[in-house]
Amino acid sequence: MTDGRFCIAIDGPAAAGKGTISRAVAARFGFAHLDTGLLYRAVGMKGGDPIAAARGLCEADLARDDLRSLGAGEAASRVAVIPEVRAALLAFQRDFAARDGGAVLDGRDIGTVICPDADVKLFVTASAEVRAARRFAEIGEGTLAEVLEQVRARDARDMGRADAPLKPADDAVMLDTSDLSIDAAVAQACALIAATLGDQRPR
Repeated sequence: MTDGRFCIAIDGPAAAGKGTISRAVAARFGFAHLDTGLLYRAVGMKGGDPIAAARGLCEADLARDDLRSLGAGEAASRVAVIPEVRAALLAFQRDFAARDGGAVLDGRDIGTVICPDADVKLFVTASAEVRAARRFAEIGEGTLAEVLEQVRARDARDMGRADAPLKPADDAVMLDTSDLSIDAAVAQACALIAATLGDQRPR
């Protein structure tokens, strides 16, 4: 820890539980939290030229009430493969990660690209079937079979893109939530972070 800064990078595929875990971790340790996927969802949902949308993104764009929809997730995955979009959002994410008081960022390339020097890196995953069931219960759109197909298609896009593909950092700790309750997954994540942090908040 230096100058009150401590960065936690949490990556993983859609509906693995990284958002829930990240919010709980941030609350537990008193850190700021950024769901970086919202940035891409907001860019995708703005329509028009995604590069211009990324460069002009503002906080109001992150307050839309449709950013958790299945359509927003699909839009995010499509624009996230565009290198210029990723570059436009890079500085925003790194500035957030460097803030005093500690920060938790969750996404798909936090530990590998955005914050390769993060103090703690977690890669949260679960089987495609489990993730599809969770997403289906969350959004209530389409059928379970359709959601599973979309989850698998998104995994293929995210893992296969040339720029910042979805993959665990070499030094990330894997956390498979397929058979874990939310409380158990959060407890494991907090224990890993506390071991590194010494259970002391940045000063």
